[in-house]
Amino acid sequence: MVTQEEFINDMVIRHGFNELYLTQLLRKAKVKSKIIKLMTPRKKGKGRPWYKYRNIFVNNQKIKGGVKFWRNNARALQEAEKFFGVPAEIIVSIIGVETIYGKNTGGFRVLDALVTLSFHYLRRADYFRGELENYLILTRDERIDPLRQKGSYAGAMGIGQFMPSSFRDYAIDFDGDGKRDIWTNNIDAIGSVANYFKQHGWKTGEPIIAATKIRTNAIKKMLALDFEPKYTLQQLKQWGLLYYGKEPNYTNGMVIDLKTKLGTAYWLGFQNYYVITRYNHSKHYAMAVYQLAQEIKNAK
Repeated sequence: MVTQEEFINDMVIRHGFNELYLTQLLRKAKVKSKIIKLMTPRKKGKGRPWYKYRNIFVNNQKIKGGVKFWRNNARALQEAEKFFGVPAEIIVSIIGVETIYGKNTGGFRVLDALVTLSFHYLRRADYFRGELENYLILTRDERIDPLRQKGSYAGAMGIGQFMPSSFRDYAIDFDGDGKRDIWTNNIDAIGSVANYFKQHGWKTGEPIIAATKIRTNAIKKMLALDFEPKYTLQQLKQWGLLYYGKEPNYTNGMVIDLKTKLGTAYWLGFQNYYVITRYNHSKHYAMAVYQLAQEIKNAK
């Protein structure tokens, strides 16, 4: 594993940091055993089924909170939808799922989390050292105190929970005040989420997901296909997909299975569903975002 000294030397050589500054800064970071515990994967077993996962994110509290957030930030959401082509309800839903509309952005110092995971968590140390590198660069570039920012135990930050690399790549100054503030500025957070989706391939006006069925003898084959929507609807139908709606001939799809109380439901996810999974690589997460978005839109 790379040592802190080696990391500091690399930052000095590649990014021009002051060696003494970084040495003193990293000494102030506190290694948190709780973070290691939270990051350690649970023993393999049956994961939470979709219908239980759904209840965590698609509920009256989050729907009402989403309607309120939309009303309070209507202009920024309208401008983001117009400029980036991402529906306002999707932006609102992401922020609701991630931080309950900015109410829970995390209680760990970002520096503590990233130092802990970079040098004391072998399983993903390389990844988190990259995020620590990006965090140090962004705090320097944005003139932010690296000791003050708080976030999740994994180092995700702000209203939309961006990792440092995502901040550098996708966070924007949407209100034009000269700062990219995703911690306290809803306008910047809204614009940054919309920009993230746009840059990951969101297709304006195209569908996200549709209910479908699969022939019994084709279920295993269909679910074994790649998660990325690289297959045409015609191909999927030839392999056993039963799709009764109007055929969208402009987009590819992928098959998603979700456990309900009554059995298994099958869905056809399109490019925009895939884009949601780029925010969090989980079919449950993407479906929760989609369904919460629809509930908020209907209740608005």
